[in-house]
Order: sequence, then structure tokens, then C-alpha cells
Amino acid sequence: MKNERMPLYQQIQDYIKELIQSSGLKQGDRIPTEKELMELFNVSKITVVNALAGLSNEGSITRVPGRGSFVNKAKMETSDTGRPASHLHEQRESSFREKIIGIVMPTIEDYFSIRLIDGMQKALLEKGYRSVIQLSGGQLDKEKEAIKLFMDFGVEGLLIFPVDEGQYNEEILSMKFSGFPFVLIDRFLPGVETDFIASDGRIGTQLAVDYLWELGHREIAICSDSPIQTVTVQERIDGYMNALKNKGALINPAHIITEFSLRTSDDVQAHPLFRYVKNRMATAYITLNGRLGAYIHQMAELAGLNVPQDLSIITFDDSTAIMEGVTNFTHVKQFEHEIGFKAAELLLNRINADGEPKGKYNKILIKPELITRHTTSECK
Repeated sequence: MKNERMPLYQQIQDYIKELIQSSGLKQGDRIPTEKELMELFNVSKITVVNALAGLSNEGSITRVPGRGSFVNKAKMETSDTGRPASHLHEQRESSFREKIIGIVMPTIEDYFSIRLIDGMQKALLEKGYRSVIQLSGGQLDKEKEAIKLFMDFGVEGLLIFPVDEGQYNEEILSMKFSGFPFVLIDRFLPGVETDFIASDGRIGTQLAVDYLWELGHREIAICSDSPIQTVTVQERIDGYMNALKNKGALINPAHIITEFSLRTSDDVQAHPLFRYVKNRMATAYITLNGRLGAYIHQMAELAGLNVPQDLSIITFDDSTAIMEGVTNFTHVKQFEHEIGFKAAELLLNRINADGEPKGKYNKILIKPELITRHTTSECK
């Protein structure tokens, strides 16, 4: 049944097309179920789903959740009065699923995520595509469920902000091996080549260190409340360390503050980070997200310190921006809107490319900028 030189999903597609021709299947006739195809070709469900999604996109079949897949290519002559109502319903089902892109995000509760989605939506709308968003809540199982849901729905491609690049989502790996189009945003799977776009974290922390150094700061701390040391966090820490090394400064391990958590319900003054801030262990802080920068600002005020006279703060992203350009925090601008726009463009190019080599992937890093506002000043 298998041709080893041909991708499995394509073998399934060719089999179904041949079946439609040889068996004389008509408009609206049911084709084999996903389970039957899985057993026939001895493949995973996602490979079958990818194959059916491709046939649906080209108009050969119609996929109806909960009912199955049906022939959508007319094999019979139609009268002037048109097709039966049931066939019109199936056409509407197919039309509704055309040009739909799935977006998987951990959350959409911060400025970074909102601007990212705005960029995606703009690029998709310009090309006549619509989108559906699923939130993973930062949980790998939810991310897998979202991908499976989108595959069952029959989207043409996926834009994914992965939960954590340290945990390999086998659904993403399956999409890669089956050739289904997707783009990863902000995070990637180490050692796995995929289309990927993000802001350059190393340059971001280097910009922050260079600016603080010019202001006379020498005790510069970098903080991340990520639960584990992700690749994204590590890249930013690498940029911080390289910037200090380039200035001939020694790296103080105590100034690399990671592997802690902060919740709104926490007693801020009881948190170990509060004691670090209160005792003025550092004169400046680089935080790897805007929310953490706001927490340190609050801690400084509770400790009787003034920002920026006593303590400077630079954040990645901006915790206070309601609209672009309205902010109090000095921050590393990551061009979220541009990242989202380019991610969608990259995905649509992948979907519509004719003959592009399957193994050729794009890794795009957007150069960030440092925006100086009111949370940094010269070190006393």
C-alpha cells in the first residue's frame, strides 16, 4: 500500500482520489473514516487529518465534524434546477472552512499578546483569511487539544505561540513530519527545524545593559519569573552576560535571579525578591516581562525607595501601555505587531507556495529597540 518515497499524507490523498474515480463515488458519498484510514495505512490520526485537510482545502471532499468526510467533487450531471438541498448544505460547510487559520496562544491578557494578535489579524484579513483563536492557558495538554481541534475543523494552517519550548509537543512534531503548514512564534523547539519568528532576545538584553552602563550602573540584575529555564529566557540571559563580558565586568551569579514565581495573591513584602530589592543588592533591574517590572516597582515603593532615583528598571515589553507610545517604563520594544504580521505572512506563503522545498524553513529574528522613559536614571 505504501510508497516509501512518497509522504504518507500524500499516499492517503492519492488513495482517496483513486477510490473516488474507480468506485464511481458521487457528490455527497461518504469516504472511509479516519479510523479506517489509520488502520489501512498504519499511521497516526494527525497524518490522516492532515491528508483530509489538504483534500478539503482543494475542494475534493467536505469534512463535517461528527459526521465524517464526503465527496465534494461533482461526478454526475446536474439539472438546471440545481443540486439537492443537502448538497447545498455540504457546499456551505466547505465554504465556511475555506481560508481559516488557527491561532494558539497561552493567554491574551497582556499588551504583548494583544499586539501580536492584532498583527496576525491584519495580515490575514488583507489576504482574505479569517482566524479562530484557542488559548492553552500555559498547559501543554491544552495546547495539544487546541491543535487537534483545529486539525479536525480543517484549518489551512496554524500560528502557534508554544507553551514552552522545553517540552516537546508531539502534535507539533507530527505536523512537521507530515508537511502541514505552521509557524512558531517567540519560542521554538531546540534541535527541530521549523518556520519560526521572534524578537532577538540577545540583542534586547545587550541594549538594556549598555544603556544602564552608560548611566553609571555596575550592579545590574536580570530577573525572570518563568517556572523553568526556557530557551527564550536563556537567550536573554546569554545576551546580558555577553554584554557585561564585553565591558570587562565580572558576572555576579547573585544578580541572575530566576526560578521563582509571583502571584497577585502573594504577600509582596514576604517574598525573597522584596528583601533583595529593599537591601539594594542591585541598583538596576532588567525584567524579562513587563508584569515583573511592575512588581519590582511596587516592591521598591514599599521598601521606601524611589524609582528611578534609587533604583532603575528596564522591562521586556511594557506593563503600562494602553496604546502604543503611551508608557512610563523604559523598555525593550519587541515590535509585537510586526512579529504577528510577518508570522501570518510567512504562514500564508508556506500555504500558497508552489514547489517550495519541504525542508527549507525560515528563522526570522526582529531587531528590538530600547525605548527610554521614566524608570531609569543615572546611578548615584
